[in-house]
Amino acid sequence: MKNESRRNFVKKSALGLSVAAATSTAASAFSPNEIFVHHVYFWLKNPGSQADKAKLLEGLEKLSKVPTIKMVHIGSPASTNRSVIERSYAVSWLLFFNNIEDEEIYQTHPIHLKFIEDYSHLWEKVIVYDSVGNKR
Repeated sequence: MKNESRRNFVKKSALGLSVAAATSTAASAFSPNEIFVHHVYFWLKNPGSQADKAKLLEGLEKLSKVPTIKMVHIGSPASTNRSVIERSYAVSWLLFFNNIEDEEIYQTHPIHLKFIEDYSHLWEKVIVYDSVGNKR
């Protein structure tokens, strides 16, 4: 093998390995003892509208039927009142998944896409917090 072609081979091999490592990092970094948590906060366009809130809650109930979701909690701000508590949102949507792949299936599931299509006109702002951690 010539020096130049050997250099190119080494370069391409290193590049290929780094791409493979990068794409498998998320899956390999996820331990079977961990769960994936997806927490969504919704702010309504009409914050005082109980009808809009009821409609959003109806949509979330439908959305909870996505089969990869392991546990769901739908909530509203609690009456607790401390300086560190954020209470300006209307609805909280908390989901637990067995792994990242299950959450990715949820993101592209027809029920989720239909939820966005049918209910996105109700919200002004959405914030999502995703996290992984050990099962307790």
